[in-house]
Amino acid sequence: MTDNNKAANGSLIRIGTRRSNLAMVQAEGIRESLRRVAPDHDYVIEALRTLGDKDQSKALYNFGAKNLWTTELEEKLTSGQLDIVVHYDCELAAIPPYDDRRDALIVKAGLPYTSLQDLPQGAVVGTSSVRRSAQLKRLYPRLKFANLRGNVETRLAKVDDPSSDFTCMIMSACGLERIDLQERINQRLDSGNGGIYHAVGQGALGLEIRKGDERIRTLTNKLADLNATLVCLAERELMRSLEGGCSVPIGVETQWVNESQHILCIRGIVVSLDGSQAVEDSIEKTILTNDDAEKLGRELATRLVRAGADKILQDINADRPAKD
Repeated sequence: MTDNNKAANGSLIRIGTRRSNLAMVQAEGIRESLRRVAPDHDYVIEALRTLGDKDQSKALYNFGAKNLWTTELEEKLTSGQLDIVVHYDCELAAIPPYDDRRDALIVKAGLPYTSLQDLPQGAVVGTSSVRRSAQLKRLYPRLKFANLRGNVETRLAKVDDPSSDFTCMIMSACGLERIDLQERINQRLDSGNGGIYHAVGQGALGLEIRKGDERIRTLTNKLADLNATLVCLAERELMRSLEGGCSVPIGVETQWVNESQHILCIRGIVVSLDGSQAVEDSIEKTILTNDDAEKLGRELATRLVRAGADKILQDINADRPAKD
């Protein structure tokens, strides 16, 4: 039976992802998980280049778009050419258990530094994330920053190049772990170690499906983790309420402080691009349902806005270069 025939009778499930090695490894992990819970289907992975992949020179902040990595995939999903899209995000149908949510410091090979605190005056940090650079500018004004784009292996090669100015780079710890490069991590960063809040949805993989496709929803729900889903819903609602995206400096840190009693603590921060202004707050509440989680995110957003987050974000958007 051809793939077209299998797709027509529902036995073939088409999984969409980006083309990078990390994205392919993540999609393969989802495929293997689906095979375990639903072995009666065939699964194929289809990889696409997205806007964020096609332009590797422009800093993420200058795009302005909120869906740099998803538009092309979502178009094929909507048209029926894909059944599931694997994202690094969590505004989706099912959220499997998440991995290490922290950022990581990776120092140029051969240099002796092991933490952000060790880095000398003028050390150059490679990152394309305004969330990371803004927080680091606030805490470590002695550091310099340079745009660093590309897949994980490309970024590592650029940093390790003896002729490059890079001292180190920052990226997600789970991104390195998923492709077995965790030995390159010099420091795992959070609000209490290095001072960095992670991105909304970081460490989570979300499975996006077509609206109304209950057959695929039933399938993907077999991989869903309730606690991970509630965490991601709270974070996404925080970002949505602040009208943010991947190119604005919004950081979060969300933890179950008492899992048996369903008590969730969410911390959020909004930082100006130069690190000179910051607003942060936290809320701790009992969370039992999706609605509870979303209300928690909205409540934290309201608090941050009252403290001045809206002014910071308005200034950032006003200064963003106009689209061509």
